[in-house]
Amino acid sequence: MEICALEDLRQNIATGGRLLGLDVGSKTIGLAISDPAMTVASPIDTIRRTKFGKDADILERLIADRKIGGLVIGLPINMDGTEGPRCQSTRQFAKNLIARGVTLPIAFWDERLSTAAVERFLVDEADMSRRRRAQVVDKMAAAYILQGALDRLRSIANEQ
Repeated sequence: MEICALEDLRQNIATGGRLLGLDVGSKTIGLAISDPAMTVASPIDTIRRTKFGKDADILERLIADRKIGGLVIGLPINMDGTEGPRCQSTRQFAKNLIARGVTLPIAFWDERLSTAAVERFLVDEADMSRRRRAQVVDKMAAAYILQGALDRLRSIANEQ
């Protein structure tokens, strides 16, 4: 499978497959999963990045164990809409997964302000300490990214 538009993601997923949301950073990868109906995203874990092969091993085990049908990867687009080095790195990460043999459909979702929104929520609403925020922000950002994509998929389905 190749990288596809978000609009084409649902039709490329086997019935009952879940989506895995990834917030790919330079030091960590935040992970979130959808329910089988693809309506709600839940944060599940954070991978501390090492070498790509080890990171990919963890992802492949998770894909198999959780019956993942597709990936939504947050794309860190600049505020002015341009793509910088972080976008290039994220796109390369997806290409490396495909080259390694990951056959799931992969779509990108604009993640602008996802980490900032999650940080603001954790400070204002959850009154969480800085140390605790550092432990959960990446997987919460992945859930925020995945939920945005799920909401868009639902909107597309309602338009048809």
